[in-house]
Amino acid sequence: MSGALSDGLSAVAHTVSEAVVPPPESTQQALGYPSLFLLVVLGSLVPVVPTGALVSGAAVVALHQSLPVFALLSVFGIASLAAFLGDIGLYWLGRRGVGSKNGSRWLSALRERAAPERLAQADARLREHGVAVLVVSRLIPAGRIPVMLACLLSRMRMREFARGDVLACLAWAAVYQLLGVAGGSLFPRPWEGIAAAVALTLLVSAAPSLWRRVRR
Repeated sequence: MSGALSDGLSAVAHTVSEAVVPPPESTQQALGYPSLFLLVVLGSLVPVVPTGALVSGAAVVALHQSLPVFALLSVFGIASLAAFLGDIGLYWLGRRGVGSKNGSRWLSALRERAAPERLAQADARLREHGVAVLVVSRLIPAGRIPVMLACLLSRMRMREFARGDVLACLAWAAVYQLLGVAGGSLFPRPWEGIAAAVALTLLVSAAPSLWRRVRR
């Protein structure tokens, strides 16, 4: 009985997967690239959008196109540029709050998202390593905001922040794209690879938080 049920579910899953017809590549690129750019910019300004998962999913789609190398390079370039512009925009808004007597809602939002102990750690690393810490902060889940806030409170100039952040965004896009390629290469169909890549990305993002809770 259980074997028949399992066979039936497998047949249904196969039928559904065969019915999923991806749109043409031209449509995927015309809609996907601008959407990726806008969502990564938005996720950098408002840190609630899982931008890493977006890049991993886009990498899976690119992996299954007729010119995967070109598509992957396009995803990498778009994601890096969008993350950089979002970071620069958020830093500029934060600098306005630091220089204002009344502060700003953007600076207040950054303070709310950075725990005092995380901010103290970020400040210490910033003093020790300088802008190089920006690269690491982009790769550590939930590490970007405390380091950015430490840069704001130390009144780091925009040019200096941008110099470190451009490398951070390039490294970030490369890592999450590799996660997408790793997940997508395991499955023949794009939607299966996207699901695996997104799950892998979310697992990597949640691992440090879960580890801290276990230690406590």
